[in-house]
Amino acid sequence: MSNNADAHRSPYAAFSGPNLGYIMEMYELFKTSPESVDAELAEMFSRFGAPTMSNTEQDKAIGAVAPGDFGKVLSAYQLQTAIRTYGHLAADIYPLSDRPKDSTRLELSTYGLIESDLQAMPASLFFKNVPASVENGLEAVNYLKSLYTGKIAYEFDHVIDEDERNWIQSKIENGNVTSTLSVDEKKALLERLTKIEGFEKFIHRTFVGAKRFSIEGLDTLVIFLDELVRLSEEQKTKKVLIGMAHRGRLNVLTHILNKPYETMFAQFAGVPEEPFLPTDGSLETTRGWFGDVKYHMGALYKGKTGMQRFLAYNPSHLEVVNPVVTGQTRAAQENTDNPGIPVLDTDAAYAVLIHGDAAFPGQGIVPESFNYSRVRGFKTGGSIHVIANNMIGFTTEYYDSRSTHYSSDPAKGYEVPVLHVNADSPESVIAAASFAFEYRQKFSKDILIDLLGYRRYGHNEMDEPLVTNPVMYHSIHEHPTVRALYGSELASANILTEEDVTKLDASVFATMQAAYDKVKEHTSEKALISNATPEEVLAGYPRDLETGTDEANLRRINEELLIYPENFNVFGKLEKILKRRQDPFNGKGKIDWAHAETLAFGAILQDGNPIRMTGQDVQRGTFAHRHVVLHDEKTGDELVPLHHISGSKASFVAYNSPLTEAAIVGYEFGYNLEDQKVLSIWEAQYGDFSNMAQVMFDQFVSSSYSKWGQQSGLVLLLPHAYEGQGPEHSSARLERYLQLCAENNWTVANLSSAANYFHILRRQAKMLGDKSMRPLVIVSPKSLLRHPLVGADVNDLTEGHFQTVLEQPGTGKKTDKVEKILFASGKVAIDLAERVKDGKDFDHLHIVRVEQLYPFPADKVSDIISRYPNAKELVWVQEEPKNMGSWHFANSYIREVADGKKVSYVGRIHRASPSEGDGESHKIEQNRILDEALKK
Repeated sequence: MSNNADAHRSPYAAFSGPNLGYIMEMYELFKTSPESVDAELAEMFSRFGAPTMSNTEQDKAIGAVAPGDFGKVLSAYQLQTAIRTYGHLAADIYPLSDRPKDSTRLELSTYGLIESDLQAMPASLFFKNVPASVENGLEAVNYLKSLYTGKIAYEFDHVIDEDERNWIQSKIENGNVTSTLSVDEKKALLERLTKIEGFEKFIHRTFVGAKRFSIEGLDTLVIFLDELVRLSEEQKTKKVLIGMAHRGRLNVLTHILNKPYETMFAQFAGVPEEPFLPTDGSLETTRGWFGDVKYHMGALYKGKTGMQRFLAYNPSHLEVVNPVVTGQTRAAQENTDNPGIPVLDTDAAYAVLIHGDAAFPGQGIVPESFNYSRVRGFKTGGSIHVIANNMIGFTTEYYDSRSTHYSSDPAKGYEVPVLHVNADSPESVIAAASFAFEYRQKFSKDILIDLLGYRRYGHNEMDEPLVTNPVMYHSIHEHPTVRALYGSELASANILTEEDVTKLDASVFATMQAAYDKVKEHTSEKALISNATPEEVLAGYPRDLETGTDEANLRRINEELLIYPENFNVFGKLEKILKRRQDPFNGKGKIDWAHAETLAFGAILQDGNPIRMTGQDVQRGTFAHRHVVLHDEKTGDELVPLHHISGSKASFVAYNSPLTEAAIVGYEFGYNLEDQKVLSIWEAQYGDFSNMAQVMFDQFVSSSYSKWGQQSGLVLLLPHAYEGQGPEHSSARLERYLQLCAENNWTVANLSSAANYFHILRRQAKMLGDKSMRPLVIVSPKSLLRHPLVGADVNDLTEGHFQTVLEQPGTGKKTDKVEKILFASGKVAIDLAERVKDGKDFDHLHIVRVEQLYPFPADKVSDIISRYPNAKELVWVQEEPKNMGSWHFANSYIREVADGKKVSYVGRIHRASPSEGDGESHKIEQNRILDEALKK
């Protein structure tokens, strides 16, 4: 460890004895007369304050510096600090040598020093543990330069924690960030590089023009992952989860997930890959019936050591996979089998997130993911990040791609150490991987490796990059591959001959050709893969699944939720509100929305399903309705009553999330993918806030089963309804979820009953892990949370099941008089109910609440219509504008069962914005809708 450990904050550790005494005298003078002190000293005093005493061993050595040489010592201090802080600007980290190096801050003349000044200083001025080969200050400076300006460059000055920063510096300056490979290991490394390159070359020659998004130019990314796998197996890690975009994915699948060459060549040749998959079950791949391109697919490899390697399935939305993978990682780290908080073991699994150099600073999901990395509900003990930096984004040069010097710079705002590594130096890449793994293990924090290489071809193999990036690509065409460079290096070291290197290349090609020859034997099996939706998917979930709960048990759950430790002080007003939850069990009042939810949670935990709930303010609930986490009024301590339910067999957590939507939705989707027995719930603070997570709904939640064969049971709660609060707090954009409905891909519900909410949660939990499992989108209420017409009686929860359709009590009694049937969903159905009350004076109509919009309950709607032979008109009533909400979705279903009756719409007209901007305008329009719907 160098002496700079303490000097990061103060330079005074560089002075002792007479020099320190002189500095202290000058500081006293500075306090009264700053202008009379040397300018350099005045700047130091202004920045660091009063000099401090130190008595380290190093100080004794520094005392050898002649009194009065404080200016030289201070300059030497500034020089060594500059080397550590700015050495990366002069480092040899660009394989193409196409970026200028800036060494101005590292030159002696910048600090008024000459070599003899440094030769006169002891090496211990720069190091605590001086290397044996370093004898004086000049040699110390040169040694530091060799460490900080080589093939690996470092940025860690932004790390606040001093122990962490000192550890990093110590590892660097003790020479520990190096790889010491034996001769056999060097040979094996060359063979690995030859296979990595040979795989790409073989596809390039054999399947001319086929898209593969090759890894060439960043071949050592696989070497980096190899080292992580090796270290992980040594540490008995249970699972390594990798998230990456398309570039290099096929090579990673082949060489890290051990997908046989034959399977990859079969995909390119258009023949089934199944005959070539391992028969020992070590490799698991899934594919949805509609499928996806080969460079979006993932796999799970179960190694002989017991460690699993997983490459996540990912669309072309680049960085969006990051939170999905970290969510999966958290699930892989947690044991949820017991009541209370899950037991977290961050050593059990970790994530490797591979970014693009243009996407890393360009995509907002990246800082969102960094932001939650140390938040209690989302931390995973650190992810290892790699920027696969080919110095270009599609055709965009770096200067059009970002406003920062490095693409990695956004990470520094989160105190993430950064290592820039030359991708043409495979041994440096191995050293960086080892360092990253050790850092993550020690500090449980994210770390970033900026792997700097290039892209040998265009964005895809059909592009001609000379059109848009001629200077770069003329350099690339003249630049040898990393395999060729390393082969020459070994030949120069007499480890191998040039002939050996050539033979190895030919041998690898022969291996590829043999694999392809096997595939060619199956070319007669070419056939179009059926895209038909499987029968088990079309069958949907079991109808009318019983979800009631024994009354005695429900009563006991309710009682236990209201029992607090003697020394726990619930906020007075809140305690009175919660105590009222006893009333429905004593024949008074109704069970409201949040009460029904909590009772459902208790019963689900007893069934053995863990529950994980996240979102902004979910513990209390946006509308102060939930209160599943209580806070002691005097101490602030937390109490979770659901942790104390008798008979509970699983964990429960509710975490308030950071103020982000996309990353947290992706995280929860990933969590549920990894642990499908968990009822994972994400709640939007307001329904329209989910706009920010639209890519997650489009690319993952709604379509992952169809594309990749990945099922999810994620629950989305989206507060929705028109109460005159303006366009941003009215609509959850229900129409967007309905537009994505197909092939029983998820359930979309707009509920008007607390009992139905209880039963749909129970139904969802019962389907977890089953073939019928699918996500659940609930357009949840705001003003209806406490509305008496929404409330439930105890017996509504103890028996029955979720009702996809509810008929309004008091209407439709006189079947021959009904001329109009109103169909409504959610809050507007309760607005109608308030108007009709017991149905008196409304014999002409019947009101039907469609609680489940998808799958649309057409059979039940048809049965209801058939009971009213004199009905002439079927009316869809909604509060949203006509181009929004559920009208356009429901219209076709209603028409199919209308039996010749008129189908019409009542609601707001077409609008660009979801709702009015003021409460009075809202009331006028809302009343108009109700009047028009109810009129004869």
